[in-house]
Amino acid sequence: MREVFIDTMTDLLAEDPRTAVVLADISAASFAPAALRHPDRVLNVGIREQLMVGVAGGLALAGLRPVAHSYAPFLVERAYEQIKLDLDHQGVGAVLVSVGASYDRAAAGRTHLGPADVALIDTLTNWTVHVPGHRDEVPALLHDAVAGDGSAYLRLSTQSNDRARGNDGSLQVVRDAGPGAPLLVAVGPLLGQALAAVAGLPVTVAYTHRPRPFDTAGLRALAGTEVILVEPYLAGTSARVVGAALADRPHRLLTLGVGREELRRYGSPEDHTRWHGLDAAGLRRSVDAFLAPVPVAA
Repeated sequence: MREVFIDTMTDLLAEDPRTAVVLADISAASFAPAALRHPDRVLNVGIREQLMVGVAGGLALAGLRPVAHSYAPFLVERAYEQIKLDLDHQGVGAVLVSVGASYDRAAAGRTHLGPADVALIDTLTNWTVHVPGHRDEVPALLHDAVAGDGSAYLRLSTQSNDRARGNDGSLQVVRDAGPGAPLLVAVGPLLGQALAAVAGLPVTVAYTHRPRPFDTAGLRALAGTEVILVEPYLAGTSARVVGAALADRPHRLLTLGVGREELRRYGSPEDHTRWHGLDAAGLRRSVDAFLAPVPVAA
């Protein structure tokens, strides 16, 4: 996804003189050819992520469409105050594009883990959040984000589904178990694991790459009594949205994602997926426990 973003953004810089890229060393070498062609619109501020977002805010105030890019914890967590003040408070839009996701660079340690990024963005006003599940979904999402004037966050990952499932971000039914069946909503690159997890179970599976704004109308149309939410970042991030959308209906909600307890381990992305119960086997255990009949007292 990172390579596709760089190629697509390089093309956008050539096509649209309103666009600009602000970097904090990450991916600077990959953008070097574009920087030679557009030295006034490809800016590398060095390892100063707060400054990167501040510069993006200034460019937006000057009428440009800035794209700020780094690893998720550096872009969102480290520079959160600047996102809040220099973008949100100023009422200007920008596009933030992260790599690393929750634990793609687990071998680099805790500094490179960013499972809380979407939850932090969710505290801000009217942001669009895209979590593509395949590299081929990235170009259209980036084009749409840059063409807009609001604020958007694209969360790129090395994890991937087997193929792209591009749409407008509304809930897309991938597996239909019929009316009233439990509904599982998979966000971004966890769709493949989710489908494998519910194989043989009467569970409807829907996919989205756009958790914000969440497709609440689609949710209401599909949801029965049981809803299972599978997200590749902090577990429960979208619980409030789903709960509010179904507040007038009896329902049970299971939220699955990256756990809040710090693992204090390195390992690979695959290790972390397993440790957080987000592989097919772990998801199946959680789903089975959730859907198991409740014992009736004698």
